[in-house]
Amino acid sequence: VPEDQADKLLLASWDLPKAVLEKYHSLGVVQMFEWQAECLMLGQVLEGKNLVYSAPTSAGKTLVAELLILKRVLETRKKALLILPFVSVAKEKKCYLQ
Repeated sequence: VPEDQADKLLLASWDLPKAVLEKYHSLGVVQMFEWQAECLMLGQVLEGKNLVYSAPTSAGKTLVAELLILKRVLETRKKALLILPFVSVAKEKKCYLQ
């Protein structure tokens, strides 16, 4: 992340609703890793273009997907489909995203 865009590491700089920010903050998520912010700033990803990224298990891939989904749903008022690999993860995310 360029030095002049270091604020992009903070979740608060992504125009998310207060309730969403409060939920992330209650879970201890206040800022992203540099690679996560870079993913969100690539090309026209925030406008709905495709993004393929790879990172090790527990690196934070889900946060990138959640932020992309949340921003698109809130800005376009359209529905989104989130596909997860396990029923337990799907149940966890269902409660978390509600």
